[in-house]
Amino acid sequence: MTPVHLAGRRLALREVEPGDTDDLLAIYGDPGATRHLGFEPRTREQVQSIVGRSVVSAGDTPRTGYCLAVTGPGEHRLIGYARLATEPQRAATIGFALHPAEWGRGLGTETVHLLCELGFNGLGLHRVWAARSPLNEASARTLLRAGMTEDGRIRDHVFVHGAWRDSITYPILEHEWRPPA
Repeated sequence: MTPVHLAGRRLALREVEPGDTDDLLAIYGDPGATRHLGFEPRTREQVQSIVGRSVVSAGDTPRTGYCLAVTGPGEHRLIGYARLATEPQRAATIGFALHPAEWGRGLGTETVHLLCELGFNGLGLHRVWAARSPLNEASARTLLRAGMTEDGRIRDHVFVHGAWRDSITYPILEHEWRPPA
C-alpha cells in the first residue's frame, strides 16, 4: 500500500516521521493524557523508540500495522497518534490518543472515522474494533458517536499502574459503517 494520507473535515492522518518525537512525547509523556491508556507515561527514549518502530512498520510487506500522526488539515504538526493493527479474518483493532488541548472538540470521533475509512475502504476489512478503559466515559461517547457498538468486556485485559484492568470493546462491521456526511 502507498503511504497513508487521509483527510477529513477537520483532521488528517499521515505517516509518522522521525521529527514527530517531541509532539508525541507531549501526549505519551503526560500522566493525564495516558490515564486511561494501557500503559503508563512514556519517557523520551520510549517515545523515540515508538516513532522509530512506526517509521519502520510503514515499509513492512505485508503491512500489518498503521501507526499514524493525527494533524490538522493542511498542517504538519502531530496533535494525536492513531493506530490500526490488522488481524486474521479481515479484522483490525484501532486506538488513538489526542493531545489534551484537543479534547472535547469531536476530533476523536473524526479520528475513528478516518481509521474506519482506512480499514474498510483502503484495506477491505470486515470488522474494526476498539477497546477502552471502563472509567473512560469520554472514549465511550466517542466510539458510539462514530457508529461502533458496545460489545463486551475483556476481564483483566491490561496490567497498568500496578493493577489489572478490564477493557470494554466496541466493534463495527463493514456493512454498518457509514462515512460522515
